[in-house]
Parts: sequence; structure tokens; C-alpha cells
Amino acid sequence: MGIQVRKRTAELIGLHRRYWTEGVDLEVAAAIMALHRADDALRERAGVVWARHGLTPAEFDVLATLRRSPPPRQLTPSEIQGAMLITSGGLTKAMASLEAKGLVSRSRSDVDQRVRPVKLCAAGKRLAERVMAELTAATAELVRSQLQPKELSQLTQLLDKLDLAAVAGRKDA
Repeated sequence: MGIQVRKRTAELIGLHRRYWTEGVDLEVAAAIMALHRADDALRERAGVVWARHGLTPAEFDVLATLRRSPPPRQLTPSEIQGAMLITSGGLTKAMASLEAKGLVSRSRSDVDQRVRPVKLCAAGKRLAERVMAELTAATAELVRSQLQPKELSQLTQLLDKLDLAAVAGRKDA
């Protein structure tokens, strides 16, 4: 698999080199293509796990966001939205589906009756933990089949550098 991906990336870079020479940094283009391909491969594996459990990516993200919050694992929709970077419409749809499945519950706030906090139910907690374990195993298998431990550490450090550079460039950070 790794050889085919590198070969395809090399072919695409070759096409850029031949037909689109103006303003293209080929080294960066190759890196970005590789990142996209890696992301696609990881998302494909994750999609299989989510589908097996009847979840959409947004639904799993809500469960995981609630699971990683402190007990009682309850957040307002605004807090969930901020943690997930999802639209309010997408969040409303995911929460309604999760509530219908009995994975989260909603109540009224004592302070503000307009706010309906979302709480992770026991079934949602168990499902989030089971899906996370499967996701971790599936993606770890892919990553570790292609990278040695030292390479994985280097990749993590390099991606962290890119992330920090992006955060430094944001006006809202």
C-alpha cells in the first residue's frame, strides 16, 4: 500500500512539474498530498467503525467530547460546539439522534431555562469507550504497519510544529 501511494503522489507531482510550473512549491505540494492521503486512509477506517455502531462522525464526536469532560460529563450545546467546531445545525441534528438512541439526555438549566445541557448517559459512555477502543486499534494498526516508533515520534513532532505555526497565525488564538 505504501509503495502505491508514494508512486501515485510522485505521478501527481510529475504532472504539476510538467503542466503547472507557475507558483507551485512541489515539495510542499507533495507533503500536502501525502497528508490528505493519510487523512483519507484514517477516515476510511474510522468510518467503518462508526458505521458498525450506527454512528455518524458528528455523533461520535459529541459522545467523545462528553466522555472526555469531567463528571457528570455534561456540557451546554455551546460548549460542545466550541470543542467540536461544528455548526449549530449539525450539532442539533447529532444531539437529537443521540438522544433518540438513549445515548445522551437533555435537561433544563436551573440558571437559564433556555439552556438545555447535554449529559452523557451510561449507554453513551459505554458506546463511546467501545468505539474509541476500536478506532484506536484500527488506526494504530495502519500507522504502525507503515512507521517505525522513531518515525512516528518524528511525524508527531513535525505535525505539532505545523499546528503550532497555524495557531500562531490565527488572530483568534
